[in-house]
Amino acid sequence: MEERKQLLILDTNVLLVDPHAINAFQGNDVVIPIAVIEEIDAMKSRNDSVGFNARLTSRLLDKLRQHGRLDDWVPLESGGQFKIEIDKNGHFIPEGMVQDKMDNRILKVAFSAKDRYKEGYDKIILVSRDINMRIKANAFGLDAEDYFKDRVEYKTFYSGMVELEVTPEIIDTFYKDRYIKIEGKNLYPNECINLRCGTQSALGIYRGETERIEDLNFQTVVPWGIRSRNREQRFAMELLLNDNIKLVTIVGKAGTGKTLVALAAGLHKVTEEEVYRRLLVARPVIPLGRDIGFLPGDKDEKLRPWMQPIYDNLELMLHGDDPDSKKKDTDISIGYLEQKEFIQIEPLTYIRGRSIPAQFLIVDEAQNLSRHEVKTIITRAGHGTKIVLTGDPEQIDNPYLDENTNGLTYVANQFKDVALAGHISLIKGERSPLAEIGSKIL
Repeated sequence: MEERKQLLILDTNVLLVDPHAINAFQGNDVVIPIAVIEEIDAMKSRNDSVGFNARLTSRLLDKLRQHGRLDDWVPLESGGQFKIEIDKNGHFIPEGMVQDKMDNRILKVAFSAKDRYKEGYDKIILVSRDINMRIKANAFGLDAEDYFKDRVEYKTFYSGMVELEVTPEIIDTFYKDRYIKIEGKNLYPNECINLRCGTQSALGIYRGETERIEDLNFQTVVPWGIRSRNREQRFAMELLLNDNIKLVTIVGKAGTGKTLVALAAGLHKVTEEEVYRRLLVARPVIPLGRDIGFLPGDKDEKLRPWMQPIYDNLELMLHGDDPDSKKKDTDISIGYLEQKEFIQIEPLTYIRGRSIPAQFLIVDEAQNLSRHEVKTIITRAGHGTKIVLTGDPEQIDNPYLDENTNGLTYVANQFKDVALAGHISLIKGERSPLAEIGSKIL
């Protein structure tokens, strides 16, 4: 067999994240254990991105059969070769480990490959998104790595804002003309700018079409009584209220006001400016901790616990956060908005296959979505629709995603060069002093 640089053994979770992973290793050979095929088969009936990726993986592997038997090497588009390995009985799995456990069957193929193919490759690597799988592999002398394709390093992630040190004359010119042009700066369209000179400062936004930093246009707008409390929230309002920006991503820890400012801007655009027909708010239905099981009632009653954070923010907008408030018509007010079809709240389960024209669509908790699910949402946008994705990549409940591989950070990073999109990371917590301290030290 022709010598190859590396042999990659893929874990199931790699294919459930990226069905095209077999072609992601240019010029190297790929092995999939038969146990992975069995796990893929068990996932194919799911009605989420995991099920979609499982079915797509099966179709891609079936196409490879046209090039030969899959128990022998078949060519890949990437220039390498591919085969399926069966975990035959042998001494390749260490004593004391459960032989028929799926993870251990995959490890058995990796141990076998290391023994059988060690003369033909520079390295033999188990590729897995599972931390414990990589730990077990390393503990028994196998090389193991995470799958890094399309990974966005969250710690160095695009924040959507940059501070520029300028001269006092530039700041004076900015306040006078409401714009400036600065040469030699690599700025992204709709990137938020904080001009600084000592104690002087000014806030602006970079307009890619004019190639200049312009003053904020919506500083005096207070949508539904929600006033920006910090610099990042002012930038968020600028992106949300600008009808030329069709995709906005907002990232921030709990209590920074992501959902609140998005709801306020959306209702302002729907009810006061009448730019959009409806405010559509959606959330992925993923429980925090153990699910409580069956919920009684009709669809709206079942969904209320999942959508309660949205209703909490609406109540805050309608009646403020004064604990001594005597107003008791909150439910009636929210009901009025829903009855008049100004706002519609629903889970993301029902969005596939829809076309959504002329609506202000907010997807809350978007950090729990995969790249495929976010693509599905964005491609639902009809003419005149604006999409807002909000979330905290440090609070992910989806077991197949992390802060570097979720759909929210992926979209924000991919769209940073696009004039139709804008992004901002909220930093300061505004929910309460306790919530702010808790997000920092816990």
